[in-house]
Amino acid sequence: MKPKSIIIFCVTLILIGIACHQFASNNQTIQSRDTSIKKNNSFTGLFFDSLALENFIESQQIQDSVANEFRNFYNGRNYQYAWFFPDGLAEQAHSFWNMQSDYISYSGDSSIYNVFLQKLMDAAVANNDSVNLNDNQRLSAELSLTQQFFKYASNAYQGDKQLNTDDLQWFIPRKKINMVSFLDSLVYNKGKNVDEYEPANKQYNLLKDYLVKYSKLEKQDEWTTITSDQKKFENGSRSPAIVKIKKRLTLTGDYKAADTTTLFTDSLQMAVKNFQKRYGMKEDGVIGPGVLKELNQPIRFRIQQILINLERIRWAPEESKKDYLLVNIPSFKLYVYEDGKYNFDMNVVVGKAGHNTVVFSGNLKYVVFSPYWSVPSSIVKNEIMPGMRRNPNYLARRNMEIVSRGGGVPVIRQRPGAYNSLGKVKFLFPNNYNIYLHDTPSKGLFSEDSRAFSHGCIRLGEPARLAQFLLRGDTTWTDEKIQKAMNSGKEQYVTLKEPVQVFIGYFTAFVDREGQINFRNDVYGHDERMRKMMFK
Repeated sequence: MKPKSIIIFCVTLILIGIACHQFASNNQTIQSRDTSIKKNNSFTGLFFDSLALENFIESQQIQDSVANEFRNFYNGRNYQYAWFFPDGLAEQAHSFWNMQSDYISYSGDSSIYNVFLQKLMDAAVANNDSVNLNDNQRLSAELSLTQQFFKYASNAYQGDKQLNTDDLQWFIPRKKINMVSFLDSLVYNKGKNVDEYEPANKQYNLLKDYLVKYSKLEKQDEWTTITSDQKKFENGSRSPAIVKIKKRLTLTGDYKAADTTTLFTDSLQMAVKNFQKRYGMKEDGVIGPGVLKELNQPIRFRIQQILINLERIRWAPEESKKDYLLVNIPSFKLYVYEDGKYNFDMNVVVGKAGHNTVVFSGNLKYVVFSPYWSVPSSIVKNEIMPGMRRNPNYLARRNMEIVSRGGGVPVIRQRPGAYNSLGKVKFLFPNNYNIYLHDTPSKGLFSEDSRAFSHGCIRLGEPARLAQFLLRGDTTWTDEKIQKAMNSGKEQYVTLKEPVQVFIGYFTAFVDREGQINFRNDVYGHDERMRKMMFK
């Protein structure tokens, strides 16, 4: 072979080698892409062009935030279908549709019902997932299902956007969820074990189950009014009304016995005590006017009460894995959570009507032992100044002092001591509402069933226990040292190493740790405001 021919031949081989290498690289890129999709995104084998998505977004006039969720979801899948295989509908589509159907059924929210997609799903079920769609129709159905998912997830997990939480005096920021992550998980897991990754509070699902139960009770049409021929019923009483009471308590799950006689038995007494516990009442086993009133609340009222509280839970942040405190105003309780798990609770006193404790969240940063009480100007003006005019020794008798004068209303504080209105310790989480947790010298109020007596701040039944919990990570703060600081008479601030979240909530229906549904009175009328908005 001539030298020139050899050179040409070698160059040709090199070019062929480069081309083969390039083809192999491209092929490898495609294979690695497919493998990635299989691993992370439930591979379906169908793809579409990104321009088709943009056209859909424009044609549907989808708002920017949802449009970005669309782009993020499909971009992360390399524009691969999520709901369809080449031969029909994917399993996750059925799972999603069942989730949505359940939500519409128990919530009554038909605003997201989609006739076109319902017909598609019905046809798929009838034909073993085979759907008679051309390419354009299938793509339209694919994107419509994703759009429907975003609508469903927004309503089911974030609540009705038309309800202004500020107008309803709820100042905890609405929960935000990662819709794309939720949808990715649903598709990857083919809709199985949804409770492991759905952005729902555990309390939400527990309460939802009772909504279903109470809806079934309503359909039975057995929730009749119980008329009373006596002021109260107790163990040993006889009355025709007791037969109806036993039946009602059987429906609610409180009464387990088979007896339906007119006699008030030991079993009925136990059932009444359980009922009273669930309603936050004194557990004496006696059916008086208060118990009878709650028994006679229409079941539709209870269903609406559950729906109202499900809506509130949709707004609430996802459950924290850290320490946090939750005050539930209607139950007059503080619940303490360690690493996201319940630790203990205590009775609290909250603001009386007209001095409502505000529903909000904050970060508890300071424990203040032997605190001063800086008296709010409204209390100075309306209570202390009239007292000073009546009695020159008014301040001295209450261990108070004037800090400064000016503007017509003096600045007054109460010195630390046994009779300080804040007691021996307070817990501060800076906020715009001047609300905090504190001890109190008035211990008798904690035994009352209804404990709305304060000017807005929250009085604690066991303040030393809360101090011990918050300072447990600091070995220098022994129980003895805490008691000494509480009784020193000298104000002392302690800054927590890590702030602890505090949520002051308002829930009149909830499920307790024993799995029983609880109802509480609407102490501030917040339920009534929501009832008018939600059930027009």
